[in-house]
Amino acid sequence: MVLGTVVSFLVALLVGGLAIYISGRVIVDVDDYSYAVVTAVIGAIAWAIGSLIPLIGSVVALVAWIWVIKWRYPGGWTDAAIMGLVAWLAALIIIIILNSILGLGIIAFGVPGA
Repeated sequence: MVLGTVVSFLVALLVGGLAIYISGRVIVDVDDYSYAVVTAVIGAIAWAIGSLIPLIGSVVALVAWIWVIKWRYPGGWTDAAIMGLVAWLAALIIIIILNSILGLGIIAFGVPGA
């Protein structure tokens, strides 16, 4: 059971990292998958901390997640927000494909809402 949880987490992290990698490649022309995986981890932590705030936690969490992208990648807030949107769309597509082909029921760690 622990091994399954670890494997599920790693797959979800790799999917989240891939989604951020795709958005980084498309929006700001950064080609570094491991950098994207680290960004996914940091972004997930920022999201978790921000979402703890009562009433406005979701908004704070989203701004914190976009700030992590802004901090880690070149460009400003607009590029970071577009990267976030592209990462979210990429994660959804990856999840739909993987879950329909392999029936895994996975999510994307580090990409909110995916």
